[in-house]
Amino acid sequence: MSDELPPTLIPRIAPMFRLQWEEAQNCHVLLYPEGMVKLGGSAGEILKRIDGKKSISTLIDELKAQFPGVPLEADVHKFLETAYGNGWLRSESK
Repeated sequence: MSDELPPTLIPRIAPMFRLQWEEAQNCHVLLYPEGMVKLGGSAGEILKRIDGKKSISTLIDELKAQFPGVPLEADVHKFLETAYGNGWLRSESK
């Protein structure tokens, strides 16, 4: 992906991955055939909102509403770029 993800990009979790809450790990995880990625709290909050219908700008608006006053936009973009780079996400543009 490019350094700047367009706000209209619609991310979805790649087919080989499945997001779920893992009680034993006490966090969200991404499961895939070869293993599991343990996610931090922020990553879980971002990924649990990804449904293949919402744009990046909508995801950021939802996060801002849930966490008012937190400057999170740059961190969300950085995480999404990492997630795309790792193949966890695919996307469409509106």
